Amino acid sequence: MSRLTGKVAIITGTAQGMGAAHARLFVKEGAKVVMTDVNEAGGRALATELGSNALFVVQDVSKASDWEKVVSAAERSFGPVTVLVNNAAVLGPVVALTEFNEADYLKVIAVNQHSVYLGMRAVIPSMLKAGGGSIVNISSNAGLVYIYGCPNLAYIASKFAVRGMTKAVACEYGPKKIRCNSVHPGFTKTPMMAAATDEGGGDALSKIPLGRLAEPEEVSNLVLFLASDESSYMTGAEHVIDAGMTAH
Repeated sequence: MSRLTGKVAIITGTAQGMGAAHARLFVKEGAKVVMTDVNEAGGRALATELGSNALFVVQDVSKASDWEKVVSAAERSFGPVTVLVNNAAVLGPVVALTEFNEADYLKVIAVNQHSVYLGMRAVIPSMLKAGGGSIVNISSNAGLVYIYGCPNLAYIASKFAVRGMTKAVACEYGPKKIRCNSVHPGFTKTPMMAAATDEGGGDALSKIPLGRLAEPEEVSNLVLFLASDESSYMTGAEHVIDAGMTAH
């Protein structure tokens, strides 16, 4: 039996990067996956590639009404949701605080932080109907410590917040068999990482003890584990996958 057989998952930000890797692995391991993104062309192309166990829904994760639409589509197509992966994120400009305007700051908070609140609020009732579930919130190693040169203050604030929200939900809903964990990747080969280095992130490899960027699939393996019943005694925890960046 595959590791996610019987699971119904919602994964945000699946048109590219880590989200696309998560979706591919989840479908491979037996899950029925609702994939979301604002990038309709990329999202639909991947859903077509993955077949009947993948459904794409256009979603702005910062809008509560879009979350209601996504959960309804999941339940209508596959049944109650048992896994949520809050993966969608934006970086925002990599500039000094005094150059970071309020509109850009609020956009980063809306997509990276507020969407996690909206997603958990929307999905938990479905998980309760299913008898439990697993929420995996993608934070960052920048949600644990300051990463020199990259990213920016808004990104850091949002990723620290995701870490705290994860713990709160884990404690509140653990008695109802809903687990909630955060994942803290380091520098990973994604379009966001390319943007960070282009905008002032500097020499990424010099900051990594293992001397290389992560492949998105390496992060997906951890997300898969947390979504599966193999991690049934794990909740409220930070899971770091950053090649030792935060070890020194």
